[in-house]
Amino acid sequence: MTTLSQRRARRERPGPLEYTKRWPLRVIVLATLAFLYLPLITLMVFSFNTSRRNVVWQGFTTDWYVKAFNNESLLQAFVNSLTIAFLCTIISVILGALAAVMLWRFRFPGKTAVEGSMALPIVVPEICLGVAMLVFFARVLPWPMGLPWPLNLGAITIAHVSFSFPFVSTVVRARLASFNRELEEAAKDLGASEWRTFWDVLVPHMQPGLIAGALLAFTLSLDDFVITFFTAGPDTITFPVKVYSMLRFSVTPEVNAASTVLILVTVVLTAVGLQMQNRTEADKAKA
Repeated sequence: MTTLSQRRARRERPGPLEYTKRWPLRVIVLATLAFLYLPLITLMVFSFNTSRRNVVWQGFTTDWYVKAFNNESLLQAFVNSLTIAFLCTIISVILGALAAVMLWRFRFPGKTAVEGSMALPIVVPEICLGVAMLVFFARVLPWPMGLPWPLNLGAITIAHVSFSFPFVSTVVRARLASFNRELEEAAKDLGASEWRTFWDVLVPHMQPGLIAGALLAFTLSLDDFVITFFTAGPDTITFPVKVYSMLRFSVTPEVNAASTVLILVTVVLTAVGLQMQNRTEADKAKA
């Protein structure tokens, strides 16, 4: 005699006809993944090529990674990119979270205009933002030259924050849409102040959105080229701009090695951020 769970498993088990119907979908998914990731895999493979010509495979070597890590200008550019991305993430999360709470909670004159202006950095072409930042730092707020590190990275950091924090605000506001405002009222009825209510009730609910927004801001800043190209100076070269300058001469395995390092750093940080977000949601589900 079969149990209820066994009968349910039989009903949910796909038959031969359903497997046949799924084949086109599987082919489309595999073709899409190949289209997206085969170029990156090819770049990583040819970073181990002994030949300087990327189109000819001659053998396996790690000398190009040794050369890339011994390139002081490349390492300095990488440190600049990480520093800018770290500062941009902190500032963008704070500004984005506050902007999201403001637009979610309050009604005020001109709210529609504020929401529209928040969306501008997301929809405006990046080349236009780059030119705008170039004009801004050339005419409106000239950034002093010769400042010590990391103060010399201030112009690029400001530019990155300007287009990163709206993404954070969008993610956090979407998270706030599921918040039950009665929890705030209950906390205030129990004697919590406005600040304690915000910190102990609202921020924990926002935490997955904050992690996702921080991850998004970090990757956007670390990988940005166009806006950085217009705002960087001779002593503030970032990793993507340095790789581009190397590409202007020739595409060598050293360029592939540097690009592979950037891809791996981005993938690792994305995985860590997603793991933190999943762990946070799992802890809340257990609670």
